[in-house]
Amino acid sequence: MAWNSQGGGQGPWGGSGGGGGNGGGRGPMGSPPDIEEMLRRGQESFKRFMPGGAGGARGLILIVLAVAALWGASGFYRVDPGQQGVELLFGKFVKHTTPGLSYWFPAPIGEVLKPNVERTNTITVGFRGLGEGSRRSGAQDVPEESLMLTGDQNIIDIDFVVQWRIKNAASFLFNIRDPEVTIKIAAESSMREIIGQTGLEDATTGKRQQVQQQSRALLQSILDEYGAGVAIAEIQLQKADPPAEVIDAFHDVQRAKQDQERSINEAQAYKNDIVPKAKGKSQTMIQAASAYKEKVTKEADGEAQRFLSVYKTYKENKDVTTRRLFLERMQQVLKGAEKVIIDKGAGGSGVVPYLPLPELQKRQGKSTGGAK
Repeated sequence: MAWNSQGGGQGPWGGSGGGGGNGGGRGPMGSPPDIEEMLRRGQESFKRFMPGGAGGARGLILIVLAVAALWGASGFYRVDPGQQGVELLFGKFVKHTTPGLSYWFPAPIGEVLKPNVERTNTITVGFRGLGEGSRRSGAQDVPEESLMLTGDQNIIDIDFVVQWRIKNAASFLFNIRDPEVTIKIAAESSMREIIGQTGLEDATTGKRQQVQQQSRALLQSILDEYGAGVAIAEIQLQKADPPAEVIDAFHDVQRAKQDQERSINEAQAYKNDIVPKAKGKSQTMIQAASAYKEKVTKEADGEAQRFLSVYKTYKENKDVTTRRLFLERMQQVLKGAEKVIIDKGAGGSGVVPYLPLPELQKRQGKSTGGAK
């Protein structure tokens, strides 16, 4: 070539044409290094660091296998009691797993989420501050949440607590974006709907338990429609009163109603005392009248039967019956009269001495009574 004939056998970069001199390195004129030499030196350096010296390829394979084994072993995971495992494959839900040791594809192919499904979570509506789970004096009221319109067009101030748990971990994690905010908004909406169908007095006194149960059922149905994977354990009313501006007047009305109830109860007690006595007396009078009626009826029946028997005897023998009736009547007439007996027979004077024994007895009785 043309460059071989010039410069005493030097190459175009200033080195020797035979590759000697600088050993294929950079020439005196700054020629580029020999690529093959650099690769050879790199392989020798790598072999020196590999175990087994010249057998470095086998060591590399062992290292790759060890890394692969460690990566595969990272797929073992444990679900603690109270948790529910959610296995994902490339970010897509596959299945649930129960507490215990399980295996799933390691990252980045697979992923396992382990939310707690037995813990009871609490959300407060209408108040904030100390004691989120119960209404305390140090809590701060939130009027935009607590003031609601009742069914009788009154305003009521309600604070309540929602207790909930996860019942389906996959639905809870992937179906709704912000579960707690969603549950809170749905709970407030449910309570407003139930209160809008309930009167102020019922909501504050007699139907608090009914309001809690209806609100819980409505909230659960809403969350089920959303597919939230949440179970509502309980809704507890912490406060159900009229607004602070009218609460004094409301308490006066309640006290008046209590007085009314007390008066009604006293009247009812008096009624319960008097009415049974009156009914007892009326029953006694009715029974006495019935007995008198029975007595008079029996006596009348007896007199009638006696008269009929006498009449029957009279019809059979009129003379005997007439004489007997005459004698009985005369006996009754003469029994209480003064009697003088005169016997005209046997040549007497017509006057028989008569000793008035009954009159003597009467006089003796009067004298004895007067002496006493």
